[in-house]
Amino acid sequence: MARETPSYLSRSEKVPHFLNRESETTFYPIKTHLETVKMGAYKYIQEMHRRKQSEVMRFLKRVRTWQYRQLNAIHRVSRPTRPEKARRVGYKAKQGYVVYRVRVRRGTRKRQAHKGQVYGKPSNQGINQLKWQRNLQSKAEERVGRRCPALRVVNSYWIGQDSTFKFYEVVLVDPHHNAIRHNAETQWLCKPVAKHREMRGLTSAGRKSRALGKGHKYNNTIGGSRRAAWKRHQKLSLLRKR
Repeated sequence: MARETPSYLSRSEKVPHFLNRESETTFYPIKTHLETVKMGAYKYIQEMHRRKQSEVMRFLKRVRTWQYRQLNAIHRVSRPTRPEKARRVGYKAKQGYVVYRVRVRRGTRKRQAHKGQVYGKPSNQGINQLKWQRNLQSKAEERVGRRCPALRVVNSYWIGQDSTFKFYEVVLVDPHHNAIRHNAETQWLCKPVAKHREMRGLTSAGRKSRALGKGHKYNNTIGGSRRAAWKRHQKLSLLRKR
């Protein structure tokens, strides 16, 4: 039964829809992004890690970082913590693949100078505010490469951090394992030229600090480095006979 028109409304005006009890209101359920898109297991895990500020991921990262602090700075793990990320950077659940977890202290370091004396020019007297040119992920790969000199570093990925440390997992392969040597996709890691790629800036983290990549954003390093690009732009190359 419709509600009577209030006295403050004239006869020419209609009753508003929110005063009419007979007006039906249809409620549509709000679907989240994860419900509308069909995803596989790895894609679902990836979307979870992208939402780092959710209550679930904040609690999970807090518990895991506490656990990592109780362990050694460099230790081997039986399986990757983030399987979808490990596979994207080159990990395979095969023989010959190894995963190490490493802890790196955040921030810069003091210069190792006795009594703070550098014995040089005033421009080189800095002790505390020195900035390392590479990222902490590259440093983590370097430390794992020193711990396992017989293995080859493939890549690494971030797994967590707190106010003091950053934690990474590094993927390595055994170049002497037959499963690696007989596979056409991993034979290149068995060559001597692939030794200690992490020390020469050839991994993904190392190339990032060298400003190497694809696209117009990396035009300043075409040719291998900033110096190579600068030299090519400065010199004039002409044929002897023209």
